[in-house]
Amino acid sequence: MITISLCMIVKNEEKVLARCLDSICDLMDEIIIVDTGSTDRTKEIAACYTDKIYDFQWNNDFSAARNFSFTKASKEYIYVADADEVIDEENREKFRILKEAMVPEVEIVQMYYTNQLAFGTTYNFDEEYRPKLYKRLREFMWVEPVHEAVNLEPVIFDSEIRIQHLPLSNHSKRDFGIFKKIMQDGNGLSKKLHNMYAKELFISGEKQDFIEAADFFEASASDSLRSEEEVLEAICVLVKTGRLENDMNRLLKYALRGVATQSSSEICFEVGEYFYQKSDFAEAVLWFYNAAFETECILNIRYGKEFPFARLAECYRRLGNETEAKEYEKLLVSDKEEGII
Repeated sequence: MITISLCMIVKNEEKVLARCLDSICDLMDEIIIVDTGSTDRTKEIAACYTDKIYDFQWNNDFSAARNFSFTKASKEYIYVADADEVIDEENREKFRILKEAMVPEVEIVQMYYTNQLAFGTTYNFDEEYRPKLYKRLREFMWVEPVHEAVNLEPVIFDSEIRIQHLPLSNHSKRDFGIFKKIMQDGNGLSKKLHNMYAKELFISGEKQDFIEAADFFEASASDSLRSEEEVLEAICVLVKTGRLENDMNRLLKYALRGVATQSSSEICFEVGEYFYQKSDFAEAVLWFYNAAFETECILNIRYGKEFPFARLAECYRRLGNETEAKEYEKLLVSDKEEGII
């Protein structure tokens, strides 16, 4: 049987920390809590489960805090959990079996992260694999009988364990602040963070968030070093910003640029939304249809089905076509029942 260190970083998690720890504490051989500045009872609650509680001065860098927590681990494997996670009894048993049967060659175990769409998180799938269990010390091995080389690829095992993500709220405002701080410090955003910033805007951003992000994404849309995917993400943000500010020049400029290249459901939906707000329902139908059937979403899955289906139903009703309106309402209900949206 392997031994596991639980490593968590927390801040003001008094409402959910005990719920999380109660569901996993007996599966762990060591519990390490790194607090980044709690002002509530978080550390008091943590002390009921472990004496390995450490303070880390928050510097707007989650990786730095995670790395610090890893330095405190002493067991064979490290399990990473957030305070708003819960493992139910069925999956606790799967975890227990995994712990007993794990072979030492496995270096990373992935587990299903569930309940994504219910809480406005920045992911477009209700459940997806995430790496959760890591071998603390990696052993490098030579491979191949000839032209030998050190194996650099980790051995990954995809488990059937499902972790429930049950946040009390989303963290977009916190994340937007971190994104702005990175840019204010003169640092760019990696491809991953560029994508995450655009996703969070489309999933939970408000008008002011888009306005504050516009300068960054305008520069990104014209940056020759950005990939096609990043440029399209920037265009999506700018099209929506133009619509929110009723800036027809910005909306038209970037919507046409997007349509001339690859386009996306987000771009088509936002153009449709512009015409919908102008009560030009016939024109809006064209763009909502393209959002639903002719393009793919890249930032928020709801822009490819749920949102355009709802708008198509409304537009056809406004146009006096009740038959079409009901057909799109059926599609909307069907996809929701099947868990597609």
